[in-house]
Amino acid sequence: MGFNCGIVGLPNVGKSTLFNALTATQAQVANYPFSTIDPNVGIVPVPDHRLDRLTGIYKPGKTVPTTLEFLDIAGLVRGASKGEGLGNQFLAQIRNVDAIVHIIRCFDDPDIVHVNGSVNPRRDIEAVETELILKDLETVERRLSESEKRVKSGEKKAKEETDFYVHAREHLGAGRLARYPAIQTEEQQGWLRDLHLLTNKPVLYVCNVHEKHLATETDYVSQVRELAAKESAKVVVISAAVEAEVSELPAGERPSFLRELGLKESGLNQIIREGYDLLHLITFFSVNPNEAHAWTVRKGATAVKAAGVIHSDFERGFIRAEIIKYSDLDRLGSEAAVKEHGLLHVQGREYVMQDGDIMFVHFNV
Repeated sequence: MGFNCGIVGLPNVGKSTLFNALTATQAQVANYPFSTIDPNVGIVPVPDHRLDRLTGIYKPGKTVPTTLEFLDIAGLVRGASKGEGLGNQFLAQIRNVDAIVHIIRCFDDPDIVHVNGSVNPRRDIEAVETELILKDLETVERRLSESEKRVKSGEKKAKEETDFYVHAREHLGAGRLARYPAIQTEEQQGWLRDLHLLTNKPVLYVCNVHEKHLATETDYVSQVRELAAKESAKVVVISAAVEAEVSELPAGERPSFLRELGLKESGLNQIIREGYDLLHLITFFSVNPNEAHAWTVRKGATAVKAAGVIHSDFERGFIRAEIIKYSDLDRLGSEAAVKEHGLLHVQGREYVMQDGDIMFVHFNV
């Protein structure tokens, strides 16, 4: 699994349409609030031309891409944190994702109902974020109550932890997102992580625009960019309707269709690229006669940790890793040529993996 993300937003902003396009499934789509009764989950293979090239060179029995999981969560409305709409059950599901993809409606269409009566990206973002903050406040209050009991029992360090939760409550109560508190120690960072707060997750804002506005910067999109800049968040501009058309085309026809629209890549590719950057992820590869496989780890992962992603035995019995740079293999055309040029590198367990590394693990258990 590369990473998983929850698609959130108000009702009727295009979440399910985009989900269908990205995952090639048929989630329920309807022009009224709360049409998504159950969350839809889709596993998307991550396109990577490097994996295609490795398949061509090694000709393995099968090719396995890394994947991206999307969770399409019901539209949030004011009061969701208190159970309005589909409420708490969906907010709870967001806790399990690595990142949030926040879809914002950035187009006018009188035939598509807007839950608040008009299109206003700034207001819509704030409405969703308010519900996430209120839900986080519930979480902090619950943890604060628990820590206060530990203070009364005389538990060491409970007072310091309690003070942290008080600060977190004040921070959220002022309408601020949890990912921007004043964290001073590693211990505080740990307490914050353990809370699994919704507003502590990285966010990718996706502006859903009309097809005719894909190549222009509308005022709606500018509003989103302005808010995202304050949060150092990323923004992707797509048309869910166009993505739906692209998903129905044969793979070979998609590039020319996108070029006709003046697009260099699909919305899915943009979301994957920005999502990987947002979460500081890289891709490495393993190849053998049976399969060429793409894997995902966070930047800074060591060789031994990357080996564990492939198989737990590889990490447990790690001896060494042989690393080939994709650029070298692509340029020279074969593993034999890479070895002849002395470009196969033997690395130990502390080697830091690089994007595009091809790894061969030696282990003994």
